[in-house]
Amino acid sequence: MSKKSEKRATAVAAVVVCLVVLLTAVGPAMVTARPANEIPVESVLAEDQPQQPTSEAWNSVPAVEVPMASAPSGLPNASDTSIETLRVQSARTEERLYVRLSWADGTADRNISGPQQFVDAAAVQVPVNTTARPPISMGSTRNPVNVWYWRADGETEELLAGGPGTTTKFEQSAVETKTAYDDGRWTIVMSRELNSDAENRTSFAANDDVDVAFAVWNGSQMERSGRKSVSEWYHFPFGPGPQGPPYESILWTVAGLAIVGVALVTIQAVQKNGGD
Repeated sequence: MSKKSEKRATAVAAVVVCLVVLLTAVGPAMVTARPANEIPVESVLAEDQPQQPTSEAWNSVPAVEVPMASAPSGLPNASDTSIETLRVQSARTEERLYVRLSWADGTADRNISGPQQFVDAAAVQVPVNTTARPPISMGSTRNPVNVWYWRADGETEELLAGGPGTTTKFEQSAVETKTAYDDGRWTIVMSRELNSDAENRTSFAANDDVDVAFAVWNGSQMERSGRKSVSEWYHFPFGPGPQGPPYESILWTVAGLAIVGVALVTIQAVQKNGGD
């Protein structure tokens, strides 16, 4: 083999090695990629007791770290909130949807013994009409929202809201909540049946993605009412959108075509230079 041929073969081999390394590094990240602001909903078995915050069923459910920020409010010190990140997981069985929330809080504020004391709390907000995104601040008259509101003193309310200051309780809540507090961290699981025929109660049986937003209150930091940490809109991927295996397949196809294209162009350039 001539020196020119050896040089060309070495260059091609180097390109191939670089592409393999690139594919190894990028491939796993592309497989796990998902659309922005998606809360994956993993199927689990009811007998694994996903309603329990410490159930091993949650070990296989992807978690999303949701950034939290102070809600716009006219309350004094409304911008002074303490919860910066909320960890969210979601799972489903044939009949129920489970939402697991977890966040750091140095004190478990469960009781009120004075006028300036407040309990810890958290809320999950979903639109009544899952085909249209309502205003994030408690919806609107035309597009109301359901709010699952948990308080650390043990109460969970299911609310209907058509804008700020318009919340009304459902006569009977369909939401069940289990909680755990350990090592400076709250973990709670809210669950509800997927299907609902009740008026103004969100049904998760529709083939639409369902928007969802979150709020958290730290009682020991005087957080209550409109003084709270909130998220932007996220969504549960119940619709036919780009999630799951089809989405991953598209990513892999695009990545593969890009890599082949780069390889062909590079090899052609090497061959041309080798022939000069």
